[in-house]
Amino acid sequence: MKRVEAMREQILSGPIVKTLILLAYPLIINRLVQVVYNITDTFWLGKLGREELAAPGTAWPLVWFFMSIGMGFATAGFAFVSQYVGAREYDKANRSAGALYSLMMFFAIGVGIFGVVSAPYLLKFMGVSGTIYPYAISYIRVIFAGIPFAFTLFAFNFLLRAIGDTRTPVKINIATVLLNLVLDPLFIFGVGPFPRLGVVGAAIATMFSNSLGSIVGGYLLFTGKVGIHLTPETLKPDVRFYSRIFRIGLPASIGNSTTALGFVILTRVIFTVGGLYGQINGIPNFEDVAFATYSITNRLTNFMFAFSDGISMAMGTMVGQAIGARLYDRAREIAEKAMAINFTILGVGTLLFALFRVQIFSFFINDPAIIEESAKVVKYFSASLPFFGVFSAVNNAFQSAGQTKKSMLLGMFRLWGIRLPLSYGLGLLTGDTTGMWLGMGLSNVLGAVIALAWFLKGSWMRMVIEE
Repeated sequence: MKRVEAMREQILSGPIVKTLILLAYPLIINRLVQVVYNITDTFWLGKLGREELAAPGTAWPLVWFFMSIGMGFATAGFAFVSQYVGAREYDKANRSAGALYSLMMFFAIGVGIFGVVSAPYLLKFMGVSGTIYPYAISYIRVIFAGIPFAFTLFAFNFLLRAIGDTRTPVKINIATVLLNLVLDPLFIFGVGPFPRLGVVGAAIATMFSNSLGSIVGGYLLFTGKVGIHLTPETLKPDVRFYSRIFRIGLPASIGNSTTALGFVILTRVIFTVGGLYGQINGIPNFEDVAFATYSITNRLTNFMFAFSDGISMAMGTMVGQAIGARLYDRAREIAEKAMAINFTILGVGTLLFALFRVQIFSFFINDPAIIEESAKVVKYFSASLPFFGVFSAVNNAFQSAGQTKKSMLLGMFRLWGIRLPLSYGLGLLTGDTTGMWLGMGLSNVLGAVIALAWFLKGSWMRMVIEE
């Protein structure tokens, strides 16, 4: 525990910005490597065609929906572990970690089975076009089959981040992503002895890499080679503690899953508005153009979010431990500085996105319709991204403090109360995808204003480990 104790002292008494960067840079590297993989994946699939490129984009909102339910309980576990470390209750931190890990394993197995069986009905509900559907169904079934490994790897990352170890998970994640990068073109195109599997090959590469990462992470936790040591004793069911995890985690699960469901609905909105615009202007299959543009935009924004998410996650570790140590003023100052850094990072990123739009989209696919549609994205959506950085930091502060109800309400309102109605309504009103992109942008700006106002009230600054 010496390493955990040393990191705790740095978090609670060291310079805020320096410590924030110290914790954040491994997380940023991790996110960047993951984004590089996603970009590479999109690049290779773009060589197969517009439909193949769009297929993973239709699958991930569904996968995210089910994963987000488990993420809520992971958020609760993170709050308990980080606050127990802040309070120097290390045995309780290990018990919390064990309860979270076993819960995630059982939950993930159920999600994987359900996802494989229900995938056809879910994709039809999303309104996925007939041209994309065959690729999407094959891709998503493989991804769901690997969900148990993805969940336990996710739990490993959360637990180590809670104690302030942001480096060990990054090493494992980088190794899995690099393996994925190598396997991707081999399975997609059938290089050498590998079969040509197309979109399914991309899914298999992802599942195989996550599986190896999960096994390594589990080994480190159960051998005690990291700050947390899981044993059969810590994994035993603890009804009282489980009830606390459910009480704190349930609002986060509801918030995360309804947010993910919102993006499933948003996929349907994009296909609907894109199809309407295509009918009005006599452009066949324009819904595929709209969604492919959205898929590429997601890859690009994820690159920018790699920096701001790293800052937000590092902030979460510091806020959780500061609250556990009852250093409430420090927790607030940490969050405020993280917001300012995020706004600046995403402001610079948005400017570069706008300046090099054509070159960026052409890199993925040389489709004039997609490149033309990207001009609307830059003009009406990307300018809102710095505001999302503020929203993300506030939301992470609420979750790290264990105030999951506040996080739930904030996330649901931004998506269900603002983004979906505005994107769909403005899209139908204008008969143009311009209205849809504008609705998405407005949701980030308005969501950030509401989040900041709630943050400044200070009602989120209280412990959950005393309950």
